[in-house]
Amino acid sequence: MIKPIPQEHPMGCAVACVASLLGIKYQEAWRLFGKPELSLRGIYCPQICRALSNAGRDYSYSRLTGTEQIKHGAIVFIEKNGKYPCGHYLLKTKRGWMNPWINFPIITPAKAGFSKRLPGKPKWILSEK
Repeated sequence: MIKPIPQEHPMGCAVACVASLLGIKYQEAWRLFGKPELSLRGIYCPQICRALSNAGRDYSYSRLTGTEQIKHGAIVFIEKNGKYPCGHYLLKTKRGWMNPWINFPIITPAKAGFSKRLPGKPKWILSEK
């Protein structure tokens, strides 16, 4: 069962999604990324695919057109919006969307949880091949 994992860095939502998907701790997922330098830009889809590949998972990414069926285990990036001004990654699960910073904009501690709907418009999807 997928457990919610909170992000530990301001731009670490992708790391938390990978940790939750793989059932590992945030710091273990962080190592799969090669401990990337997190800037105001955050992490991009190719970096997430490489991290998942480092864990033995074969993922690819594509732009969402709105017609795709989003399956459990997919990671989705939502566009920048009023709630998430830099955009945000969430993980699709059987319980809904695992959000690694569900209590944003509260700075610390970030809390993770599940929501029924995405908190924004999906732009990119990463899914297993």
